[in-house]
Amino acid sequence: MADDPAARSSAEAAAPASRPLDVAPPHETPSAEADPSSASNASTSPAPSGESAASEEQAARSPIDPSMAPLEPATPEPLPENAPLSVELPRPSIAFLAVVSALSLALDLGSKAWAKAKLDDPSDIYRRIDVVKDHVAFVFAKNKGGAWGLLQDENESLRRPFFVLISIAAVVFIVSLYRKLTPQQIALKWGLPLVLGGALGNLVDRVRYGHVVDFIDVYIKASHWPTFNVADVAICVGVGLMAVDMFTSRAPAKARAAAERANDG
Repeated sequence: MADDPAARSSAEAAAPASRPLDVAPPHETPSAEADPSSASNASTSPAPSGESAASEEQAARSPIDPSMAPLEPATPEPLPENAPLSVELPRPSIAFLAVVSALSLALDLGSKAWAKAKLDDPSDIYRRIDVVKDHVAFVFAKNKGGAWGLLQDENESLRRPFFVLISIAAVVFIVSLYRKLTPQQIALKWGLPLVLGGALGNLVDRVRYGHVVDFIDVYIKASHWPTFNVADVAICVGVGLMAVDMFTSRAPAKARAAAERANDG
């Protein structure tokens, strides 16, 4: 049978219409008739921009930043047992040294001026004022030497320069030592200014008179202690406080050494 060109073309045109639609075409969007509610929502809510969508996706994928996590309160470390509680004390000041030394110097010079005015009477060399009967009295005395009359019989040209130089050296030593004190050396903080004030008081007498004015006489019956003055009292108290500081500063060092030996053992 001869082929009919008209019949073949109409069969080819009908063939595509008879194939089933197995896969939906790409980028196909549903029509408004399929879901009216979705169409209304799409019309009211704006679509997210490309940058915001990328940042949201990055935030979802990235792990939690540790720096943004809440910080826990720091717990203080407990102190070891028998640990001493240290209190920060101020260092001794030069002003304190100057004030205490000036007070002791003023008291010494004032008492010596009173003794010279009341007791230094050439017409009555035995003039005295009893403070405690048979024990303490005020008498005027001139001490050309050192403590207990040291070098009192030496030549004036040798004795005066010697004691002046010794007094100046003591003043320099006291000031330099005071500048190195720690806040814990309370006894030495008071002792050094007292020694300084007493040394200055006796130095003023040696420069002005060539001797030291003494007027305090302590005795029991016929036994007399060498006559002294307020400067000597200040020096003795200051030296005693220096000794207290020396022994008290050794005690913590011995305790630390004993603790170290116990730990090593």
